[in-house]
Amino acid sequence: MYRRRLAGAGVVMTAGALLCGCTSSAEKPQTPGLEARGTVLTTVKPTRQDLTNQISLSGKVTIDPVFGIVAPVGGEIRYVNRQPSKTPATRPIWVASVWNDGVPRRVEIPKDSTFAGRLMEDRADVTAGMPVVSAKHAGYGIVAEIDSAQAYRISGAVKNVRGQIKNGPGPFPCEALGTIAALPAGTIPEPPPPSPDPQQSGAAQGGPKVTTDDPALSGGDTAGSEQTGLQLVCTPPDDVKLINGASVTLDVITAKAAHVLVLPVEAVAGIQGKGKVDVVGEDRTRKTVDVTLGITDGKVIEIRKGLRGDESIAVPGPDLPTAAPNTDQGGSGAPG
Repeated sequence: MYRRRLAGAGVVMTAGALLCGCTSSAEKPQTPGLEARGTVLTTVKPTRQDLTNQISLSGKVTIDPVFGIVAPVGGEIRYVNRQPSKTPATRPIWVASVWNDGVPRRVEIPKDSTFAGRLMEDRADVTAGMPVVSAKHAGYGIVAEIDSAQAYRISGAVKNVRGQIKNGPGPFPCEALGTIAALPAGTIPEPPPPSPDPQQSGAAQGGPKVTTDDPALSGGDTAGSEQTGLQLVCTPPDDVKLINGASVTLDVITAKAAHVLVLPVEAVAGIQGKGKVDVVGEDRTRKTVDVTLGITDGKVIEIRKGLRGDESIAVPGPDLPTAAPNTDQGGSGAPG
C-alpha cells in the first residue's frame, strides 16, 4: 500500500513538472490578435448562378399619395400652363414637353391622377430620369419609404411588385407609379391671363396650347405638392380591400439575370456600376483590378466585365482610398 502511494505521488509530480515546463520565463504567451492590414485571409473564386435583385420594403396604405414623373430625355423642359383639378383624369394628361435637338418629347400624368405641381423652373435644363412633375393618385395607394442603402438596388425599372397587408389581403400585384426619387416641393403656376382666343392659355412663346375644357385645368387647390423622401408608390387591384394606415410588406423585383458571373459582396468595393476587386496571385500578392458590376441580391453581386472567372479573389475586398489631408492653413497653402 505504501509503495502505491509513493508511485501515485511520483506520477503527480511528473505531470506537474511537465506542465511547468511548457512555458519558459523567457517566452511571451501568444494571444489572439488582428493580422496586418493587407494580409490575405480568405480567397474565393467567381461562380455562375441565376440572380434576382429582390428587396423587401415596409409600407402603409395612404389616401391620395403623391408620386413623381421623370423627364424621358435630357433637354429643356417647357411646361403647359395647367392648374390642378379635384377631378382625376380619365386619360393621360399632357403637362410638359422636353425639347432635345428641336424635337419635343411629351411628359404626361397617368389616368386616375391629378396634376400636383412643377418640380423645375420653366425652360430649365433637365437630364433623362430627373423628376420634373408631381402627380397625385386619386384614392388609396401604398407608399413604402426607401433608405439610401436600398436606393441604388431599386433605382432601375421596377419589374414586379407584390404586396401583403399585415393580417389582411395578399399577396397581390401592386402597380408602381412614377419614380422612387425624392421629390422637391412642387409649385403651381399663376393662372394665365384671359385671352380672346379660347385655344390659348398664356403658354410661353413657342410653347404648347391647351384647351379650357380639360379636366386637369383650374378649379382645384393651388398649394402645390409637398416635399417627399425616397419612396415607392404603387396601387393594388380594385378588388383588394384597403384601410388607410394599414401596414403592408412589399416584395420588389427590379431585375433578373441567368447564369451570370458573381462574387460575394464582401469581395467587391462598390455596389453600383463600377467597382474594384483584389486578384491574388500564386505568390499571395494582391493586384487591384477594375470590374463592371451588375445586379445584386445583397449576398452576391454580378460581375459583368473585368474577370475571366478563374481568378482567386481576396476577401475582404480592397479598401476605398482615403482623402488626402488638407494642408491649406488659412488659405496660404503652407504646410502645418
